[in-house]
Amino acid sequence: MKYVLLAYRDEERWNAMSTSEHDALENACLAYEQDLEQSDHLFAVDGLKSSRDAITVQFVDGQVSLTQGLFAEAPGKLIRLFFINARDLNEAIQAAAKMPQARIGPVEVRPIMETGKM
Repeated sequence: MKYVLLAYRDEERWNAMSTSEHDALENACLAYEQDLEQSDHLFAVDGLKSSRDAITVQFVDGQVSLTQGLFAEAPGKLIRLFFINARDLNEAIQAAAKMPQARIGPVEVRPIMETGKM
């Protein structure tokens, strides 16, 4: 099965960390990404630009409405998307639990729908 792991960063916790703590965490994150890739779990990963660069499109009262910046309250700033293959939900949760990113914010695990299925 395919899953997406959405890694969030708690900005208060991130800002409270020293430069050396940032560097150590980023190195741990890169090492774990390599582990996921080498184990054939990871099939895509990408970071996101700041939520200030986001535009949300929705319909309000029958009209298209655009919202710039962060649209909804989130558990932190969404920073990275990991697309993985896992045997089942438990394996996907185990992969998320090992992510260094989980030390500074939640990691959401979501199954990916196969094309044409809702």
